[in-house]
Amino acid sequence: MEHRYIIEKINEHKKQPNLRFRLKKQAETFTDTLFYTLFDIETPVAENLKVLEKQFDKLVDLACWESEKPCKKVWENYVRKLPEILENLNMDAEATVNCDPASLSIEEVYMAYPGFYAIAIYRLAHELYAIGFPLVPRLMTEYAHRQTGVDINPGAQIGNSFHIDHGTGVVIGETAIIKNHVKIYQGVTLGGLFVAKHHQKTKRHPTIEENVTIYANATILGGNTVVGANSIIGGNAWLTTSVPANSTVFHTPEIKIKTLPNV
Repeated sequence: MEHRYIIEKINEHKKQPNLRFRLKKQAETFTDTLFYTLFDIETPVAENLKVLEKQFDKLVDLACWESEKPCKKVWENYVRKLPEILENLNMDAEATVNCDPASLSIEEVYMAYPGFYAIAIYRLAHELYAIGFPLVPRLMTEYAHRQTGVDINPGAQIGNSFHIDHGTGVVIGETAIIKNHVKIYQGVTLGGLFVAKHHQKTKRHPTIEENVTIYANATILGGNTVVGANSIIGGNAWLTTSVPANSTVFHTPEIKIKTLPNV
């Protein structure tokens, strides 16, 4: 009797009719297949595009809850974007090779750099987000976040030749705008100045203009905050207001010399 009561109470409180956790695993499988299709030289593109379409159909069945939206057409629009996405990702990889003196080859970037992997999954997810299929892209970027420590919301807008060095702890919010040839290092946050649900439809995250470098653990907050082109933001800097082009912003440490007591 008690066992039956427990089952009834659990079922009573399972209130989300669309909450199927296999969607998460399906999104991760789809993400892996996409990555291999675009980059692995031994993976046949023609064959894998058919596999991807079938995987995407499963995602649609699990995640397209609004019957009036023609989710089946999303794949046709998305697959047309893949060559352009790959072109942009190749530019990202080249930017990393050119920026990082530790990189030994471009193959190393594709296979071993967490920053590049996070950017790749972001770019693949962003196009689905832009088409209007939001949950799957969010699962894709969270999959990359779990593997790399880099959290890029699929709604962010990021330009060409983007480089993330080291990567761990990077956070890029949904409404952030990053223009071309930007470099950021570990621990950087492009976040919101205020956290409130009624700000959901507003621009909450900063804009980073072209050729900006943001060093480790810098925090830049606010939808009205613009970092001007060619600027350098030093490590541990905290910004909540805009800075003009060609600026250098740095954190000044407070140094106190300890006075030893007289013996």
